[in-house]
Amino acid sequence: MEYKKATPADTQQIAALVQETIGAIYPRYYPQEVVEFFQQLHCEENIAGDIEAGTVGALWKDGAIVGTGCYQGNHIARVYVKPDCQGRGLGSCIMQCLEDQIGRLHKTACLDASLPACQIYEKRGYRTVCHKQWNVAHGAVLVYEVMEKNLRP
Repeated sequence: MEYKKATPADTQQIAALVQETIGAIYPRYYPQEVVEFFQQLHCEENIAGDIEAGTVGALWKDGAIVGTGCYQGNHIARVYVKPDCQGRGLGSCIMQCLEDQIGRLHKTACLDASLPACQIYEKRGYRTVCHKQWNVAHGAVLVYEVMEKNLRP
């Protein structure tokens, strides 16, 4: 297993992984309008832009990308693991790599946690700073947590 900076050649595979994960997991927690919001937010074009900016990583296992993570400054975003690979510590591996990168320049890491991920981040030492809502479409509301973790004592 290797976590490394994503390249433009990885864009389609990462976008497919993200869309597959959103489609498989998010409907358990959110209405369809919110699922579609996430699918649009994490579209191939946005992923390509972040890859060009050098802020996306890919977790490789057996010649395939099985997870991804992104950061800007000290803000972690778009951490996804293929649904059939979840529960094996791959997300923790991605998070550790992101925290190591961020920790070189920042004392804290922050993230916006979707409902499915809150407990995972709490186990990693993140604490909720505030709760937020975002009105999406047709009266549907995205509810999420803004979380933070000290990376240095």
